[in-house]
Amino acid sequence: MERNRALELVKVQLTDKRYTHTLGVMETAVMLAKRYGADVKKAELAAIFHDYAKFRPKEEMKQILIDEQEDVRLLQFHHELWHAPAGAALVRKEAGVKNEEVLSAIRWHTTGRPGMTRLEKIVYLADYIEPGRLFPGVDDVRTIAEQNLDDAVLAAVKNSIIFLMGKQQPVFPVTIDTYNDFIQNGDDG
Repeated sequence: MERNRALELVKVQLTDKRYTHTLGVMETAVMLAKRYGADVKKAELAAIFHDYAKFRPKEEMKQILIDEQEDVRLLQFHHELWHAPAGAALVRKEAGVKNEEVLSAIRWHTTGRPGMTRLEKIVYLADYIEPGRLFPGVDDVRTIAEQNLDDAVLAAVKNSIIFLMGKQQPVFPVTIDTYNDFIQNGDDG
């Protein structure tokens, strides 16, 4: 799918603020894909569609998770996590995106997963470090991202876990598994 068409489809789904965020994620994903030898067009497309379902009704997202046989544990966690797997399903159905690598990068951009592909890492990280993000630790992750993809993703996952723990919020088990996978296995950066 051509970039401008994808942006048209996404823009009507998002608030102006979230659309600006999406443009930042897209630019960051393209930059990271070039830096780390990933498919630039796939990174761009996944980044454009990563928040496609962000503002869908909770009940709609919940039903999609059930229909798509997603991890049922998601329903026990904050609905903020639901838009990623629901979005992948909706992007496939409504936008006609069939590329499984792109859909998988959309699906895992909030929780991560053990054994993440290079494209999944890029979209996850681009969402975390895009220029509009302003929170403690983001500049450190941006600096790490200039040198090593895996180290940057690990830092982002670690910061996210620490943030949730600091607020006494539960951490989705797959995110803990993602952290453990990076620590135990490393990867190819």
